[in-house]
Amino acid sequence: MAASGERESDEPRGDLATRTLAMPADANPSGDIFGGWVLSQMDIAGGITAGARAAGRVATVAVDAMTFHRPVFVGDVLCVYADIIRIGRTSIAIHTEAWALRGRQSERVKVTEGTFTFVAIDDQGQPRPVPPAPDQAPDKTKETSLNKEPAV
Repeated sequence: MAASGERESDEPRGDLATRTLAMPADANPSGDIFGGWVLSQMDIAGGITAGARAAGRVATVAVDAMTFHRPVFVGDVLCVYADIIRIGRTSIAIHTEAWALRGRQSERVKVTEGTFTFVAIDDQGQPRPVPPAPDQAPDKTKETSLNKEPAV
């Protein structure tokens, strides 16, 4: 259910980070999958994405704005997509969306979304800076290259 004025997208936002099958052991007595199980799958997916960007260990420090749109059922294939939305000095915020593939037609349904914040940590578990993206030049180089005349 999208916020007022927004239309829920028919396509996942971000890159596929994990895919797993919802099993009977993950269900409550009513047959629906526990929300905590879905949240943990989203945390794993976000952690994979944050760890890749941070080039090392990360730890979850916050989970914000979780919205459970629809239930997940036993037999659904849960696909979690992750999209980096903000990078701080030591932290990375990831928007995650969980989509269920259900039924013989593999209908894709958005079931949950939320924002997870991770902090990059060193071998002692202390915060460390997130390195610049490999395709980004340091700020000083960016400024210099912007001030240069184009090559002829």
